Amino acid sequence: MRKSFRFELPVNLRTAGKKDPRFIARAVLGGLLLVNLMAAYAVFYPVGGSAEELENQIAATRSSLQQRQAALVRMRTLTAKIEQARTTGDQFLQQYFLEGRTKSSAILSELDAAAKEAGMRPKERSFAYDAVEGSDTLSNMTVIANYEGTYGDLLQFVNRLDKSSRFLILDTLVATPQQGGASLNVQVKFNAFVREGTAI
Repeated sequence: MRKSFRFELPVNLRTAGKKDPRFIARAVLGGLLLVNLMAAYAVFYPVGGSAEELENQIAATRSSLQQRQAALVRMRTLTAKIEQARTTGDQFLQQYFLEGRTKSSAILSELDAAAKEAGMRPKERSFAYDAVEGSDTLSNMTVIANYEGTYGDLLQFVNRLDKSSRFLILDTLVATPQQGGASLNVQVKFNAFVREGTAI
């Protein structure tokens, strides 16, 4: 057989509330005391923290916000500088590097013009191309050119190459005198860089 359990107040407690108003007053006072204790706990230990803790949190948040704003300004400045560097680099490549389609004719015409202005007589010339490591769009063009002329002509020729609008790097220059004359046989080796829009 099942047993049922029921909780019942003792008879004297059930009847005490009806007969004794002091019991009711004590119960009300006990409830008020409990509510006051809860309110006091909320005042001394607030849910979000004390006023001082909240001020510290606000100060820390403001400091963190200022640091992030400063980092954002630095990143924007850096981005602007990177864009400026990219634009300047592209302009440098456009101005001083040869274009792949016209590289040979551009170098030949520039060498011929410099030699003619300096009084040098051009002889045989050769070109070689090497890939620039780490770049898919640039290659190194090595030019070996032979000339004949006087020492003064050679100085003017080198001066004109130095003032070239192209980015030319003089690698070697060998000048040997011809027998029985003031002329020199000159071999010049220099490097130029090529922007590859098309294959070499």
